[in-house]
Amino acid sequence: MPHEHDLPLAEYHRAGVEITNGNPDVYKSLYSRRDDATLANPFGPPVRGWSAVSSTLDLAAANYRDGEAVGFENVSTIVGEDLAYTVEIESYRARVGGAEEVVPVSVRVTTVFRREDALWKVLHRHADPITAPRPPESVIER
Repeated sequence: MPHEHDLPLAEYHRAGVEITNGNPDVYKSLYSRRDDATLANPFGPPVRGWSAVSSTLDLAAANYRDGEAVGFENVSTIVGEDLAYTVEIESYRARVGGAEEVVPVSVRVTTVFRREDALWKVLHRHADPITAPRPPESVIER
């Protein structure tokens, strides 16, 4: 039976540090190239398919520089035969957008991994900035 330590979590966490330094390549190396790969990040709507995922990672990386990891809080990890997922809070410090100041950045992340040709690949990543309770009205579109 597969275990949590089978997942490429150290490299996946390194990918987060790299993207906060403007480099999407580590995430790209971990991602599935199949048409059902998806990405939902804080900068736009979800995308599907490797081409859209790749270009969205490029755009996300362009929003960051001078990043460093603060920590990765695992909420849950489940590993099956061919699918696995993690739920984590990822925390960084980075310059965001055109800002000169290094600021704290935290995202809640759900990642689905799939075994492809004996390797675990990222099939889906959803990251958003909701890491603390919010009022019910926060879901209302403005």
